[in-house]
Amino acid sequence: MSKVDLKKSIAAYKAPRGSFEIIDVPAMHYLMVDGHGDPNTSEAYGEAVAAVFSVAYTLKFLSKTDLGQDYVVMPLEGLWWSDDMATFTTQRDKSRWSWTMMSLVPEWIDTAHFERARDAAAAKGGSAAIDRLRMTELVEGTCVQTLHVGSYDEEAPVLDEMHSRFIPDADLRMRGLHHEIYLTDPRRSAPERLRTILRQPVEQARPADPAG
Repeated sequence: MSKVDLKKSIAAYKAPRGSFEIIDVPAMHYLMVDGHGDPNTSEAYGEAVAAVFSVAYTLKFLSKTDLGQDYVVMPLEGLWWSDDMATFTTQRDKSRWSWTMMSLVPEWIDTAHFERARDAAAAKGGSAAIDRLRMTELVEGTCVQTLHVGSYDEEAPVLDEMHSRFIPDADLRMRGLHHEIYLTDPRRSAPERLRTILRQPVEQARPADPAG
C-alpha cells in the first residue's frame, strides 16, 4: 500500500523563502479547535494541539485499515487573529491572540469517518478539547504567502512587510485570518531552523473597472 503525502501534491504547501507570492488556495477540510491566549503559556493551547493530533492519527489508521488508503498525517496549522493585528507585528502581545489550531485531512475522509475517529480517540481519554474538535471546510481563495525560516518571534518584521508593503503595493487588501503552517516540529528543531509558511487571504483593494 502506497502512502500519500499531501504536502508534495498540493501546491499551496510550498512557498518561496525571502519573497512573497500570490496563489489560489483550493477549498480543503481540516480538523479544528478554537481557543485564546498565549500559545507558550495557555493550557488550552496544549489541549487543542493534543486533540488535533490524537484524532488525526486515529483517522489515519482508520483510513488505512478500513479504506485501504494510507497517508502522512499533515502538520499543525493555525489561524490567528486579534482585535488589533499590531499584536502580531509591532506590539507582539501574545496574550491577546485568538487562534484555531488545525490539521488538513484528505478529501476521501467524510463526516462519518471523522465522527468515528473522534469517538474512538475520546474513549481512550486524553485531551479535554476533543469534544470541541470539528471537521470543517476552509475556503481561502486568493492568498499571499511566504516561507519564514527562523523562530516564531522573528516572524513580526516579515508579517509587517507583508501587511504594510507587499499587499497594498499589489493593490490588494487583507481579508479572512492570518494562517501559519508549521512544517517543522519545534520540539525537535532549533528555533533558527523552524520552517513556517505565513499566509494571508487577500482581495482586490478596488473593484475591477467593468469597462476594462
